Amino acid sequence: MGGLSQRPDEHRRVEDAAVAIVGYGPVGATLAILLGQLGQRVVVLERWPEPYPLPRAVHLDHEIARIFQACGLADDLVAITEPADIYEWRNGAGVPLLRIGRHGVSASGWPESLMFHQPALEATLDGRARSLPGIDVRRGVEVVDLLQDADGVTLMAATGDEIRTRYVVGCDGANSTVRSLVGASIQDLGFFYDWLVVDVILHEQRVFDPLNLQVCDPARPTTLVSGGPGRRRWEFMRLPDEPLDGLDSDGRAWELLADWDVTPTNAELERRAVYTFGARVAEQWRSGRVLLAGDAAHQTPPFAGQGMCTGIRDAANLAWKLDRVLRAASPDDLLDTYQQERLPSTRQLIDFAIELGKIICVPDPDEAAARDAAMASGVGDDPSPAPPPPPIEAGVVAAGTPAAGELFLQARLEGALFDEVHGSGWRLVTVEARESALDEETRHSFGDLGGSIVVVDTPEYRRWFEERRVAWALQRPDFHLYGTAVDAAGAAELITSLVGLLTTP
Repeated sequence: MGGLSQRPDEHRRVEDAAVAIVGYGPVGATLAILLGQLGQRVVVLERWPEPYPLPRAVHLDHEIARIFQACGLADDLVAITEPADIYEWRNGAGVPLLRIGRHGVSASGWPESLMFHQPALEATLDGRARSLPGIDVRRGVEVVDLLQDADGVTLMAATGDEIRTRYVVGCDGANSTVRSLVGASIQDLGFFYDWLVVDVILHEQRVFDPLNLQVCDPARPTTLVSGGPGRRRWEFMRLPDEPLDGLDSDGRAWELLADWDVTPTNAELERRAVYTFGARVAEQWRSGRVLLAGDAAHQTPPFAGQGMCTGIRDAANLAWKLDRVLRAASPDDLLDTYQQERLPSTRQLIDFAIELGKIICVPDPDEAAARDAAMASGVGDDPSPAPPPPPIEAGVVAAGTPAAGELFLQARLEGALFDEVHGSGWRLVTVEARESALDEETRHSFGDLGGSIVVVDTPEYRRWFEERRVAWALQRPDFHLYGTAVDAAGAAELITSLVGLLTTP
């Protein structure tokens, strides 16, 4: 753990907030919004005075769209994103090797995948954060040290000013200062490749079918995806014998783009950067009152499009737990379930991205030919469904009940999405005719958790319950299921066990 430097008398010490978030990218902003909406006082410290103006992440999935919906951003999200139904892989000859995705809405009520321009997303998140009275965003503040004690954490800024808070969450990226200050080691999973990433604005609209394409050509593995409305991204893998500095130039970017009829006469080069895609996981996501989220806790190769998504899931998982602990509604050790719940599923997603990368990053023609023969035979007329996000296996879940830990359905109820009608806290959802099937004491106990009972009877929900042979489902504030039950007695047992988990050290 970092110590605190000598404090000259002239430096300011401020009792700032319940939670200090270090880093104001999408993960930090989302966490701030979720906490602010719960009535918590949050200070956000961002070292850079101005937002980063160029694109980085470009993909979010339906679960993340639902979390942004919970942040009050549903209409804004529609305006700044482009739905992406199908992700197709082809070999160098154009033969399909894999086609995944789905048309229409997902289980979360949003398109399966959405493509976006990160500066537009960050501006949207920033606008929402600044609209909430409990959130104080401070740009140009670099955290250089911290000191924990029994009551909270003192952060030292480069200016010498001090920020006092009860908890700190480091959302400050792959080179996290907060992670370094608490001495959290990071495990390198040993998978890395260099890629040239080029973001382009085309002067005239062009139809790309499919919208997102992976070209598994050993001569040059290449990715072509939407960069959000009006934008495109190309990613070119560095070949084994290719010098890195020979790839990292505007001239080389235009040479590679020319094969796709993209030239300085019909397009603008918005951004060019060479990245070493890697896979790393911090071994400790919590050190006392300091927690890590997003790239500070884990980094994943981009091949599954889950880099930013995993961090947003961290924020959704952590927000409701911090809120309960700060309100003394749950003991501090509830925060231990954060890593317990998030690490296994994050590691599964990282491993999945690595396996995809091993298929894509093949520069040997013979190996690629064998891969193509094996994969092409399995491609049908209809796309394969995208694999669901891994469920929560341990923590605040009723393990052993059907669908426990899985992401719960959000369907439309008379034209509006479920969360728009019933909110996004603890929800006991049933297709039974009467919520009064639960006794008054159980209903009162659930109400003390901030929970409500929702009776739904739509074809989508009835089908969901019938397929799992249950009648009651207890949804957490992060939309994962605590558990399910076949009858009212089982639902009462779910609530009793949940109350015990949340209130007993």
